[in-house]
Amino acid sequence: MKRPVRLLLTALLASSSLALADVRVGVIVSSTGPAASLGIPEKNTVALLPQTIGGQKIVYTVLDDASDTTAAVTAARKLIQDNKVDLIIGTTTTPASLAMIDVVAEAKVPMISLAASEAIIKPVDDKRRWVFKTPQTDAIMAAAIAQHMQQNGIKTVGYIGFNDAYGEGWLNELQKNAAARGLKVVASERYGRSDTSVTGQILKIMAAKPDAVLIGASGVPAVLPQKTLKDRGYAGKIYQTHGVANADFLRVGGKDVEGAILPAGPVLVADQLPATNPNRRVGLNYTQAYESRYGKDSVSTFGAHLWDAGLLMQKAIPAALKKAQPGTPEFRAALRDALESTRNVIGAHGIFNLTPQDHLGLDARSRVMVQVVNGTWKLIK
Repeated sequence: MKRPVRLLLTALLASSSLALADVRVGVIVSSTGPAASLGIPEKNTVALLPQTIGGQKIVYTVLDDASDTTAAVTAARKLIQDNKVDLIIGTTTTPASLAMIDVVAEAKVPMISLAASEAIIKPVDDKRRWVFKTPQTDAIMAAAIAQHMQQNGIKTVGYIGFNDAYGEGWLNELQKNAAARGLKVVASERYGRSDTSVTGQILKIMAAKPDAVLIGASGVPAVLPQKTLKDRGYAGKIYQTHGVANADFLRVGGKDVEGAILPAGPVLVADQLPATNPNRRVGLNYTQAYESRYGKDSVSTFGAHLWDAGLLMQKAIPAALKKAQPGTPEFRAALRDALESTRNVIGAHGIFNLTPQDHLGLDARSRVMVQVVNGTWKLIK
């Protein structure tokens, strides 16, 4: 074979190989550790995501950070360096997601976080331009809580939350929204995600005699303060965050979490939404897909955050494929740009309209108020 012909064939084969390159997606979740009740449904949802998008095969690699910030950073580096991922989805918790920002920004790999804090995406600076998220922010949800408190005659509020970025973010949002609605925060306490007692903190809160208490925690560890309040005879309203909206919270909490009030994504009560609600159909579709695989009443809002990340991928990847090949810096940059320009994606949690200034793109339609009634979630109308 003559040299020019051989070179041409080599070039054509290389071009064909690039055209068939896989889109590699790395997923980091907390499927063990204190945040496992959130991370397990996220991990389970990966199996429900599409295997091809825009005619391109999608390869998922799932790692567990064990609810540990250092492990999450190590997992992100591994996915970037060893697996050469084009996108990272994760992780479950706010502290770990915040810690991953430097890693993905340095590597210029887009990331879709599954954690709540607004600080993950704001302000959109040189680092956060690579970071997006699907869960409602603590700011969106705190506004709903403060509104509900005001409408129900509450004047004073006590707070107990995690002693990390999640708890701090919720306290900041509570204080800001309380001030705007004439509410007074009269007590503030912290506890660790793995603590087994919060008696001292609860006694201090009860001494301030608040009309209501907000628990700034997530998953099963959020049961402990509410149980302690009930055991100590607290008779006021108890609010939780959207970080507890899963079956494990109800199962572990039992009668101790009866009456808890919280904001949640519409997917949690999709079957109770009016037919005109645009998220009802998507929420029911996700619920059916998840429960048909994992069992009745197994669905949670946390898995739906990953489902929504999958919907954003389905919109952004075809746009990025028009500009570059997977596995290249150009593709990752194009994917970042495509995510940032995503509009009108109806998810299980809301309608996503992302912009260069807003890497979440949800509004008040992404929240409903619910209450634990007879061991299940009841939409507050």
